[in-house]
Formats: sequence, structure tokens, C-alpha cells
Amino acid sequence: MRPLHCFRMLLAAAWMGLMPALAASPPQQQEPQSVINALSRANAAVVGVQVMAAEDAPSIETLGRQRTGSGVVIGPDGLILTIGYLMLEAETIEIVTQEQKTLPARAVAYDLATGFGLLRPLLPLRGIRPVPLGSLHSVKPGELLMTATGGDEGDVTMTRLIGKRAFSGYWEYHIDQALFTSPPIDNHSGASLFNDRGELLGIGSLLLLDATGENRRLPGNMFVPVDLLKPILAELQQTGSSHLSHRPWLGLSSSEQSGRVQVLRVSQGSPAQQAGLKTGDVVLAVDGVTVATLETFYKKLWDRPDPAGEVTLTVLQGAEIRTLVLKAVDRMNSLSKAPGI
Repeated sequence: MRPLHCFRMLLAAAWMGLMPALAASPPQQQEPQSVINALSRANAAVVGVQVMAAEDAPSIETLGRQRTGSGVVIGPDGLILTIGYLMLEAETIEIVTQEQKTLPARAVAYDLATGFGLLRPLLPLRGIRPVPLGSLHSVKPGELLMTATGGDEGDVTMTRLIGKRAFSGYWEYHIDQALFTSPPIDNHSGASLFNDRGELLGIGSLLLLDATGENRRLPGNMFVPVDLLKPILAELQQTGSSHLSHRPWLGLSSSEQSGRVQVLRVSQGSPAQQAGLKTGDVVLAVDGVTVATLETFYKKLWDRPDPAGEVTLTVLQGAEIRTLVLKAVDRMNSLSKAPGI
């Protein structure tokens, strides 16, 4: 992590170097020095996150046991916001400050519905001010933003907002609004996205081949907007997850191709595997309702009072259309909880 004075110099150079390219962008609302000061304060709240998952955690298969990423302090008591998959089924959690001090931390919440995770250090964080939460509604496509990462390879990068739209993930995940930026950063997990007032806009989740969603091959990142955090923050701290996280899970990885939902992978021991679903199957309907996109598939799946109830899928297996009845599970109850949740 660079010393503060070096950071200010690099940030100023990056910001001013990009100013000529902003001619076609919305006008900046603040003077350059004011922007640099705001972003410097924001960057000072970014930390590294190091996690060791439990040895028997099922998530190791896809996420690995050792995980590194970033987080950002959002509360006066040291509460840290990160991306949830970093701390999923964690056994130990540590944060790394910008002074390269490593502190133990505990999990506060993991929210399946949004993808957010909350941590709290077990020792006081001295001299770190929490960042203010902004809103995706305050920025427009084309605006220049800053990403910040923590840990041994912590850095800042200037990026640009490409768009705001819904996002459906192959892992049974959907949010109605997400932020998409380019150029991309590789160490995106838990990275912070700031506007020019130093307000936190989102937390990094993915690296994408196309940030436009229009098959233009423009690499970028997807950030989960903090707008999704605000209404559930108190609930997360009290219960460890939001009520929306308790929903049916089938254990499918799926893609959306030409108006069809196709199964890419079936998790071992999952309801989908037990019911006979296979890689390559096409999901045609949920409980008799036709689904052609991941969004409609997920929303129909989650639209039921009992997350552990039966789900009827109509699927195309090879040339045969079959009806399969699955006993879904509450995903939050199927995960081993990190100490503290």
C-alpha cells in the first residue's frame, strides 16, 4: 500500500491525465483539488481482506479455501463492507490496513440476496473514518469514477461508468440494478467504487468480458450498488442476513442463450442432482410457467412462501421433455456459518 503523499500524487496525475478525455462526458461538478481530497479520504478507509474457509466447506470447490480481496469501513465502530463470497463459510478472517497491520476480524453478516458481506475487526481501527454511502442514482454513464483495493497489492484506478441495469448470475443470483464500469480491474473482489465526492457507490463482484451487455466485447467490472444495502443494513447486523436471503436453492449453474435457460453445471448432492438434472438440460418452465431468461427463472423460483418446498421443473433432456419435482432447500441453512453470524 502506498504512503498517502504518493497516493495523492498518483491520483492527481491519473485524474488530470484523463481530463482531456472527458470532453464527451458529463461536466465535473467539483474542482480537481477538491476531488483529490475527497478520494484520498475515501481510499484511506479501504482495507485488504484475507479469508481461510473451513476445511470441509462446500464453497471451496468453486471459490478455493484461501481468498483475498478488499473491504471498506462504513461504520464508526469499524464495520467493514465487502463482497460476500470472500467470507462465505469462513473459518478465519483477517483485515490488512494501509499501514500493513494485520488484524483479526469476525463475520457479522452474509447476505445471499444482495451478495454483500459485513465484517468487524476484533481490535480497534485507529484513525480510519468511515466513508459516506452514495447512490447509483447520482451518477450517469460516462462519468469518471475511482476504484480502490486494499491489501499487499492495494491500488487506485480511474474507471468510467458504462451503464446501470439488472444483472443475473449463473449461480442463482439476480439483482434489479447493478453498476458496470470499464476499463476493468483484475483484483475486483470487494473493491470499492467511489464518485468524485468520495461517496461509496458499490462493491466489486465480477470481471466481465463485456460491460455493455450488448456483445461489444468491452471488458469491465460489475459492482453491487450500496443502494441495496441501505434498507437492510440494520437487519444484517441484527440477524446475520436479510429475510430475502432465505429462498429456494436448486444447486444449478445456468446460462441464458437465445431465449433458453441452459444448465451448465449441477452441484454435487444438490436438489437438482437428486432430481436427475444434468449438464446441457434446458429449463422450459417452473411450476408450469414458461421461463426464457435467468431473471424470469429465478424470480419464479423464489416466488413461494416456503424456501424448502417442492418445485416442479419442465426440462428438455436431449430430445425428451420431462417433468421433474425437486425438493428445494433454504440456501442459508445449507451453508456452514462463519463464526459470528
